[in-house]
Amino acid sequence: MPLQITRKLASKWTPTTMVAYGTSAWLALLYFTDWKAVVGYIPFYGSKFQEQE
Repeated sequence: MPLQITRKLASKWTPTTMVAYGTSAWLALLYFTDWKAVVGYIPFYGSKFQEQE
């Protein structure tokens, strides 16, 4: 029974909704892990990793 309800709800999700949730999850992962290799290319946020000369 719960699996049928889950399938019904999942079928109503649009690709845009899935992309929005996926992007949000990816950005949250980058924010909490502070992954410098990728985060350095994000505008404004990446400036905190620029080395002082």
